Amino acid sequence: MKLSSIEKALHPGLYSILSENIQELRPAQEKAVNSGLFERKNLLVCTPTASGKTLIAEIAALQGIYNNIGKAVYIVPLKALASEKYEEFSKKYRNIKVALSIGDTDSSDSYLEKYDLIICTSEKLDSLIRHQTPWLRHVATIIIDEVHLINDPHRGPTLEILITILRKILKKAQILALSATIGNPEELADWLDAELVLDDWRPVELHKGIYLDGEVEFY
Repeated sequence: MKLSSIEKALHPGLYSILSENIQELRPAQEKAVNSGLFERKNLLVCTPTASGKTLIAEIAALQGIYNNIGKAVYIVPLKALASEKYEEFSKKYRNIKVALSIGDTDSSDSYLEKYDLIICTSEKLDSLIRHQTPWLRHVATIIIDEVHLINDPHRGPTLEILITILRKILKKAQILALSATIGNPEELADWLDAELVLDDWRPVELHKGIYLDGEVEFY
């Protein structure tokens, strides 16, 4: 699917930025479009690493921002990953306000009211909810990266409770959950009330083999 084929669905400002580097959508991205990305349906995207999951989340978040539907929150598991995403989006989308919130978990960070895209860890967002941060009511898009960590014995409970609370207080928000490794995608999609986007395409072919005595025997 060519990017130009969805030009009418994309906000002109977003299309202008994306078209600078993208001419054709990857298989998972095309499936997301066909599964209701532009209809603001919840999506659980389970595809290999580097297959284009982030762009699906970007489109959902930026469509909501550019069309004045509401803010977007991008939840990641690690502070380092949050910083990486912040740098990436700040450079790419200079005409929107991107914020990084990974610091003091005992603060409401009221200054975030002025920002469009907020990148944070699940622990930080959990804290913001507990502080009854007023700007949360303006969130229209929720992106959950590495959602498979919901099964992690240490971080999983926080993430599960966070998603449950967000779905309760932001009933109209679009949820985009992303992962490369989920053992029970159908069950998780059902829990999220989300369309399931599955694909096994990857930009670099994956070869499996066994390493022994300095040599790898592929099979």
